[in-house]
Amino acid sequence: MSRVVFVLLPGVHLLDLAGPAQVFSTAADLGQPYRLGYVGEREHIPSAQGVTLTAQTRWPDTGPEDLIVVPGRRTSTLDGGPEPTLDGGPELGPEGLERLRAHHAAGGTVASVCSGARTLGLAGLLDGRLCTTHHELQDELATRYPRATVVRDVLFTTDDGVVTSAGIASGIDLALHLLAVRHGPALAAQVARNMVVYARRNGHEPQASAMLRHRSHLDDSVHRVQDLIDARFAEPLSLAYLAAGAGVSERTLTRLFTRATSGLTPLRYQQTLRLERAEHLISHGATVEAAARDVGFDDARMLRRLRARAPGDRLPVTITQ
Repeated sequence: MSRVVFVLLPGVHLLDLAGPAQVFSTAADLGQPYRLGYVGEREHIPSAQGVTLTAQTRWPDTGPEDLIVVPGRRTSTLDGGPEPTLDGGPELGPEGLERLRAHHAAGGTVASVCSGARTLGLAGLLDGRLCTTHHELQDELATRYPRATVVRDVLFTTDDGVVTSAGIASGIDLALHLLAVRHGPALAAQVARNMVVYARRNGHEPQASAMLRHRSHLDDSVHRVQDLIDARFAEPLSLAYLAAGAGVSERTLTRLFTRATSGLTPLRYQQTLRLERAEHLISHGATVEAAARDVGFDDARMLRRLRARAPGDRLPVTITQ
């Protein structure tokens, strides 16, 4: 069982908290071993939107497989208040900051959403690492923590167990990325679809899978076929088999699939997944030959040809099984 511990500070933004919490809660509903917890330095935490939240004041024990998330909080007052700033009120005290440092030092992952990056900075976790925050706060973050590398115009960054995201809804993108890293892109795609977040967005690397890039449609027949391909993309899958799974003819499936995915056929979609998975394996030390076998190519020649072309589904790929 992995813990996901959310650190609640006064003025916490509800979506900064609820977005990632919903991602991991949905993963737990789908059978993944996640248990969510909420800690704070007081029992009752007022949110920026006026809802009072309840937190545990005693930190749970955490291990390397656990995740600690610091959501953002109100950074300016409304109705003519000051410009947005990372100063949002009381911060995490010395014990809490040491908890963050110790968790990271033990191999655990620490994440922030939006202005939550300031808390990681206070803990010294941004020094020497890539990070980001809301676009209105990036200059201030860079000034406060000059030893950090603030990456602009991205949704999230990952660097040595420290994960930071931009503002508000980007916490969902961050959480889906963490699920994809831990459990594979098929689970992330399933969670995204369950949350009706069909179009997952990139962070600073090309890490968003085609499983999610091509989910920004509402054709349930195509979603069913994508589910089949996502789960078995390394296997030979005939068009007849996929059409039967959708309950339509082969011709109808091809027409619906191409329209929903902006030009991809089902087999080309499968090939794109194979290529992306192979690139992931190669980046983690696998040989081209081993990666080709793992993703379902008969030999490495097709993989080499695909890799020699521009990445992604813009390729005019001819699919063979």
